[in-house]
Formats: sequence, structure tokens, C-alpha cells
Amino acid sequence: MKPIPVVFHIGPLQVHTYGIGLAITFWFAFTYFERRLRRSGYATEWFVPVFLWIVLAAVVGARALHVLSNLSYYRHSPGDMLAIWHGGLSSFGGLIFAVPTAVVLTRRRCPELPIGRGLDLVAPVLLASWAMGRLLGPQLMVAGGGHPTHQWFGMYYAGQPGRRLPVPIFQAAEDFCVFLILIAIERRLNRWPDGSDRAGYPPGTVLGVAMVLWGLERSLDEHLWLGEDGRLGSDLVQLAGIVLVVGGAIILVRTRQRLGAWLRTHPPPVAGAAPLTGRTAT
Repeated sequence: MKPIPVVFHIGPLQVHTYGIGLAITFWFAFTYFERRLRRSGYATEWFVPVFLWIVLAAVVGARALHVLSNLSYYRHSPGDMLAIWHGGLSSFGGLIFAVPTAVVLTRRRCPELPIGRGLDLVAPVLLASWAMGRLLGPQLMVAGGGHPTHQWFGMYYAGQPGRRLPVPIFQAAEDFCVFLILIAIERRLNRWPDGSDRAGYPPGTVLGVAMVLWGLERSLDEHLWLGEDGRLGSDLVQLAGIVLVVGGAIILVRTRQRLGAWLRTHPPPVAGAAPLTGRTAT
């Protein structure tokens, strides 16, 4: 069984499947978040230039952290530092650069969108995009597999000998499950028990759950399927996942306190009263 092709030619042009996958994933993220903004009642014309800056920051940050985590290799092969078409983008590096960029530019271009609400809106988008990106990114790149395996579900990847754990497929399934959980939580928060719209509640629950679940997932994936003992990059990924879990847990505790106080001053609507309308997103 041959590995999935990672490059093909259109005439003299060399096309990397990894790059095509990333482009499709970014397009999906833009389209889905724009839709969620619109359904939540926010303007969207400001988002195009902001999204381009976010993409640039994400790619630069993802590549920079990957290179730093594998500095021993790139010291001997400095020409490969910019070769992102071979793979090598750190999700955590992308977040470290992209999230502050998004926050700053959103505050300037769309001040009516509270940052907490915006982060709750974007969390499901990130998980859905990561699910798609795993299948269209690492699954189609050089050395995209996990540890060697003799199991029937093992796959061949370019640049890696023998069958490998299809970790990108595992991660896509995990990310999609987290996405479904976030959407379920969001829909419950947006409705009173009688089914009417609930708006104005403190944000943070969706973001906190996303941080806890994705951080736990990413850390365990690295430890069980991808990591190598003593490798700096692997240790950093596991540590970053734990930090994300702790940060998400802190957000959830604080949000729960704020939500409890909000509910005490905003009782459910009385049966028979006109339903309230509010901003929702799916």
C-alpha cells in the first residue's frame, strides 16, 4: 500500500496537497465564523481584512514555535525553516500569535462585539476547523503519521517507514466531538427552560469548555501517539495542553459564579409572557 500523495504536478507547477488542505480549512473557518456573526446580529464587513491578518499571524506563530521546538534539526538545515509546504505548523504557536491579533483588531474594527462573546462565538469554529484541518493537513503531509503500528488500521505516510497510527484521523474525530459538545452547550445557554431565547448572560462557558477539552485532547495525543521521550517539542506540546486545561478551568469557575449571579437577577420568563429575542448562533 502506497502513502497518500503529498505533491502532484500541473504542467511545470508543483502543487502540495498540504497547502491546498490548509487553504480550504481557512476558507471554511472564515465562512463559518462570518455566518455565526451574522446570525448573532453583528456586522461582518469588517471581518475580511481582520481575518487576513489573523491568518498571517497564525501561520507565522505556528511555524515559529515549530522551528523553536525542533531547533536542533533546523540548525543543520536552515533552508527548511520556511518550508511550510512540508508540514510543521504548531497549533499552539498559531494560537499564541493569532488570538492577541484577533482581539486587538476586533476591538478596533467591531467595538460593539464584546471580546468574551466573540471568543465564545469563535471557539466552535476553531474546533470544527481543526477537525477539517487534521484531515486536509497532517493527513496529507510528509511524516504525518504517529507511532509505528501493526494494527489493521495503520496507514502509510510519505517520509515514514512502515505502518503508522493515523493520528490525524483520530484527532479529526476528537475535534469534531468537542465541536458537537460546544454547540450543545451553546444552544442550552441560549434558551430558557420554556424554549424562549435567553440573551445577555455572561460569556465564557463555551470558551472554557473548549480550552479544557482541547487542551486535554492535545496533551494526551502527544503523550500516547506522537511524542518521543526527551524531545523538547513533544514536552512543550504536553505542557501547553496542561496550561490550556488549567486556564479553561479557571475561566469556567469564574463564569459559573458570574452566571449564577446573573440568573438571580434575571429570572426565567413567566409562562404566557411574550418571549424575549436575543442574539444566538449555531
